[in-house]
Amino acid sequence: MRSIHRHVHCFFSRWKGDHETNETAKGNYDETEDGTGRLETKMATSTAQRKVVKRLRCYEGSSRWSPLLLLSLLLAVFGIANGTEKRSSSQALDLAERLEAEQRLADLGYWGGPIDGTIDPSSRHALIAFQKVEGLPRSGTLTHKELQALRTAVPPLPRHTGYAHVEIDLSRQVLFVVDATDAVTHILPVCTGNEKTYVDHGQVHRAHTPTGKFKVLRKIVGWRRSSLGLLYYPNYIHEGTAIHGSPLVAVYPASHGCIRIPMFAAKGFSELVPVGTDVFIYQT
Repeated sequence: MRSIHRHVHCFFSRWKGDHETNETAKGNYDETEDGTGRLETKMATSTAQRKVVKRLRCYEGSSRWSPLLLLSLLLAVFGIANGTEKRSSSQALDLAERLEAEQRLADLGYWGGPIDGTIDPSSRHALIAFQKVEGLPRSGTLTHKELQALRTAVPPLPRHTGYAHVEIDLSRQVLFVVDATDAVTHILPVCTGNEKTYVDHGQVHRAHTPTGKFKVLRKIVGWRRSSLGLLYYPNYIHEGTAIHGSPLVAVYPASHGCIRIPMFAAKGFSELVPVGTDVFIYQT
């Protein structure tokens, strides 16, 4: 019986680790702000998995491991694993479809990585930006549903026209780089202020991203350490509010007020947008 007990724990631990690794790779994560204002990443677990974990914990340290109980737990674990495999395989895209999806994202203006059929983090950020603009669930997962939406999508239109500028839509949490011909050339997902209060230098502030018309006032090359954390290639537009690269770009507002953009695009964005560029921030 002890041998069976060990096998159950060994199998479940290995499966749980593999499952969480796969979920992380697919971008199924939830970023939330803790009491200190820092962001932490929490792995998403299914309801069925949590039930099995709860059952295992209830009997952990107990000698009442009946063969029937062990069998039911093994069946539950295998059932979840098989169900996950079926869901993944039903949504899996082949190389040609992944290449098509990446090409469509690029054609529509979504800023991603190389078009190589690999849905890497930069490609996932482009996909999330597309999902935000199109009103789709912000999963970062490429499925046949997303591919079909990409096939019929058209480039988004800017709110302001007539000259090159930047637009930030707080409602959809996206950033548009607009050129002199009124074309949206680059689209990025952003993470802006969550309107919660926080304390900095003994003062209480609200994590607010202002709306209106601003300009890029100054910028810093590389990293800047502030009292609230590190900023990568910050472009300051209003007092301490900046558009900057961050490794934590949640799919919903979660910053202290700055406009976070993905790390891979931070340097390129800073080079693309000179000091003096107009920046419009609005709600839709």
